[in-house]
Amino acid sequence: MAGAKDMRRMDTGKEGEKIAAAYLKKKGYSIIEQNYRCPIGEIDIIARDKNELVFVEVKTRKSCALGYPEQAVGIKKQKKMSRLALWYLQEKKMNGSCARFDIVAILMLSGGNEVRLIQNAFDFAPD
Repeated sequence: MAGAKDMRRMDTGKEGEKIAAAYLKKKGYSIIEQNYRCPIGEIDIIARDKNELVFVEVKTRKSCALGYPEQAVGIKKQKKMSRLALWYLQEKKMNGSCARFDIVAILMLSGGNEVRLIQNAFDFAPD
């Protein structure tokens, strides 16, 4: 059973994903899927930005005590996102599609949310 701290973290994450989806829509992205799940994990948001498929990782924090949200997307997470993207492309028979990885970094502050979009945040990271 998840503890209170884990539940708060999950609630913050879910709220961040809602904020991110709304932000991306305002930027002209078309949301294809949210919380895409497959046997190897989950992708927060899959969207289309013009002619590119975009795999989006959403990172939400309530302070910078542990660094900026986007700093949590290290090489291990990049490799996982790359594997998930390949799985998705193969499952949907979209091999050869133009795709990229973006990060939406959200700081939920008392004075309001700070949302940053990092396009092409990292390259495909094979194992």
